[in-house]
Amino acid sequence: MTDLPGIVITGAAGRMGRMLVQTVAESDRARLAGAVLRPGHPWIGQDIGTAMGGPALGVSATDDLVGAMAGAQAVIDFTTPEATREVAEIAAQARAVHVIGTTGLEPEDLNRIAAAARHAVVVRAGNMSLGVNLLTGLTRRVAAALGAGWDIEVVEAHHRHKVDAPSGTALMLGEAAAAGRGRALADLQDMDRMQRRGAREEGAIGFSAIRGGDVVGEHDVIFAAPGERVVLRHLATDRGIFARGALAAALWGQDRDPGEYDMMDVLGLD
Repeated sequence: MTDLPGIVITGAAGRMGRMLVQTVAESDRARLAGAVLRPGHPWIGQDIGTAMGGPALGVSATDDLVGAMAGAQAVIDFTTPEATREVAEIAAQARAVHVIGTTGLEPEDLNRIAAAARHAVVVRAGNMSLGVNLLTGLTRRVAAALGAGWDIEVVEAHHRHKVDAPSGTALMLGEAAAAGRGRALADLQDMDRMQRRGAREEGAIGFSAIRGGDVVGEHDVIFAAPGERVVLRHLATDRGIFARGALAAALWGQDRDPGEYDMMDVLGLD
């Protein structure tokens, strides 16, 4: 049905991109409006469905984001910081919802995204799953309930191909823990324990990253005090949870006022 919101997928040949293409194509609430790849990719010009080894979807892969966005109402973007900056500007010009699952964003990237959000809806989250966002809310509440005498450690594990560490989800959990204590994560984070000797500082939020095999995503938030520990955990076994969450965000953003939102907004958990 042509009256369904049209959604463009960037990085459509990647692991998440393929899952997003499949999820949108199978949805009865949206239509696949475009599949964007990096310039020079061998799939360009092919039907994205057949290029992925499945049935034709009636959408040709392209490296022309502007052309793909013509007539689209949203773009879902799990790519790189460099690509996301470009997508943010084009989505803002098109007044299309920009769903960002890209991780490893630097302050300058976030500034560019914030500027784009003055003109269009931006939904950005380190993780799009319902379970992880519930975990984020619980982390904030537990951190607020427990004093600085409780040490906080965020431990995450992902597949061997993930390039950034700690993960965007781990940082999101760290930010929630810091917010629960009324502080900014930048003031409390402990990222370089391997580079120095000495006991941990009171109130610090530590991070550990594991990379190996085909782990989809595992996150633990450990609250430790003398004689007891509280462990909050989320295990992802199916990458489809992220794609389904991203699609929900793209649909939720339709007809919203321009601004920057996250999955807590989408899920009504704030």
